[in-house]
Amino acid sequence: MKEVTFKTICAQGDVLIRKVGAIPANATPVKPENGAVIVTHSETGHHHTMVADRVELFQSPDNPLLAWIKVNRPARLEHQRPFDTHAPIKFGKGIYEVRRQREYTPEGWRRVAD
Repeated sequence: MKEVTFKTICAQGDVLIRKVGAIPANATPVKPENGAVIVTHSETGHHHTMVADRVELFQSPDNPLLAWIKVNRPARLEHQRPFDTHAPIKFGKGIYEVRRQREYTPEGWRRVAD
């Protein structure tokens, strides 16, 4: 599977990512798990992850669907699923906003399932 590189905005499954200038002051750091930063958790355990020694993750205190990644060294976002997986996305050094995508249903808004 070919690796994807982007400059401003990209998506991986239910995750929308765009490059931004700063992390809000009220964002809270998220601890890595087993050497990985889980950028977004999946209901099925097929998380979107990055290597912890290259990035830092910050969560919005007000919105569980919003986070920021600080990439200190080039890194890749990997989808942890052995089948029907999304291509890895290569990140350069910088700050990126991470949003979980939502969709509208007759019952109301819900998070997109990946």
